[in-house]
Amino acid sequence: MSLPEQSASEYVPFGVMPEGNWEHQIMRRSDLVQHKDKEDGRITRTSQIVFGERQHLLRVLDSLEGTQIPIARMQQERHSLEELIHARTRELNHINTAWDEKIGLVLSAEAKPEMLEKLAKQAPDEDFYLLRLISEHPRTNAKTLNKLAHHPYGAIRENVARHPNSDPATLTYLSKDKTQPLWYLVAFNPNTPSPLQRRLRDRLKRLGDSQMSK
Repeated sequence: MSLPEQSASEYVPFGVMPEGNWEHQIMRRSDLVQHKDKEDGRITRTSQIVFGERQHLLRVLDSLEGTQIPIARMQQERHSLEELIHARTRELNHINTAWDEKIGLVLSAEAKPEMLEKLAKQAPDEDFYLLRLISEHPRTNAKTLNKLAHHPYGAIRENVARHPNSDPATLTYLSKDKTQPLWYLVAFNPNTPSPLQRRLRDRLKRLGDSQMSK
């Protein structure tokens, strides 16, 4: 299966990383997705949410250190922010041991399909952020993508539906997803079986025609 045109060395999933420091990646609003527990409706604190909080706290700390305020206040607020940042780092490690190191491995230009497969297999479902990175990595293999196609986080399934390494069986499965319209992504994936691709594109054309007639 061919890789996309973007080389692995250029792979930056969430924006440019200043000076190679992955901790300061640009976050998208969707990275703070709220995943609710089915039983009581409470929001599950996935790695994506915790990481987003840590990023915001780091920005507040940067802002604090770049402003002129009394030394006593600076020290007090810096200490409070650092405690909050460390608390979230511990929370990330509780979700998935050595979380920062694993993120660094995925972002490395040396990432291999076998390593990505191992990380995806070991990661708990709550590690949305790591699994999302793997789901859009150009070296992720078909076997790993098939596993991720069953993940509860919709953005991961979207990445699998558009991934050039997804195999026909995985794409056929995603085209039947009842929770979100992944079929339109499957329709334009070159690995989608031709009969299914024609049906999905015809469906898209009919939707377009119906919108035009309104």
